[in-house]
Amino acid sequence: MWRVHKSRGAEVNFADRLLSAVEEKQSHVVVGLDPDYASMPPSLRAAHDAADYPDEVGRACACFREFLIGLLEGLADVAVAVKPQLAFFEALGYRGFRLYEDVVGHAASLGYLVIADAKRGDIGNTAEAYARAHLDVVGADAITVNPYFGTDGLEPFLRRAREESKGLFVLVKTSNLSSAEIQDLSLETGQTVYQRVGDLVNGWGAGAVGERLYSSVGAVVGGTHPRQAAELRLALPATPLLIPGYGAQGAKAADLAGVFDSSGSGAVVNSARAILYAYKNRGGQWLDAARAEAEEMRAALWQVARG
Repeated sequence: MWRVHKSRGAEVNFADRLLSAVEEKQSHVVVGLDPDYASMPPSLRAAHDAADYPDEVGRACACFREFLIGLLEGLADVAVAVKPQLAFFEALGYRGFRLYEDVVGHAASLGYLVIADAKRGDIGNTAEAYARAHLDVVGADAITVNPYFGTDGLEPFLRRAREESKGLFVLVKTSNLSSAEIQDLSLETGQTVYQRVGDLVNGWGAGAVGERLYSSVGAVVGGTHPRQAAELRLALPATPLLIPGYGAQGAKAADLAGVFDSSGSGAVVNSARAILYAYKNRGGQWLDAARAEAEEMRAALWQVARG
């Protein structure tokens, strides 16, 4: 028997929920949840290193749980969404996946939208299983997906956007430097690969448009490529943008003026390491440092978005 979690406000179009959260919290901040044991605050590591666990995985899971729950509870009024990166949880085996489920549930109870950063993509029953796992069973509000398989590889996710008010963010122009090796290649039409994927996103999202005239089919566009990001904002007027690359990867608020629409909305910006491990640069108590970093990010983005 599948455990199916119904998302909060699941009858409301995902894009409508996302834009409403931006307005209500006056924030574009998404917190990436990428727990790394080597980067855990020294006080947490010391406490868990001294405790008795059956193995290193048990120790890491317990430490991550305390860390992530603390972050979720401390940032609930600052961030509109959290984005757990599946790789960091899957690396811990079944206990890590259990932690991921618990983090998603706790984040939902605190009013966050949850974006599962899974970057999944496949065909047929496999794609359906990925969509069921993360959107139906775990209960994330949205998921990141890889468009390489084409339309049939995304159909299970698109169906949930059209019919069940879930969201997805399609990789279009990613934040890493070597994305250009594939995404910037020129096609016979004169378009680049990422521009063609952007056109596909426009079509995929047509059946999932909400009251605010945005689709629940979004695009991942790296903030480390501000020119291309601004170009894609114009080309995808009904598409919410998820912008990685802020903070540790080098993107700053001033670089992102072009990702917002004319009303200062339409995009949310992810930061992981810069918030999670802010104590390394700011000093002081780790949660206070994380909150200070997130609040500074919120203010900077809000100012840029509102012109």
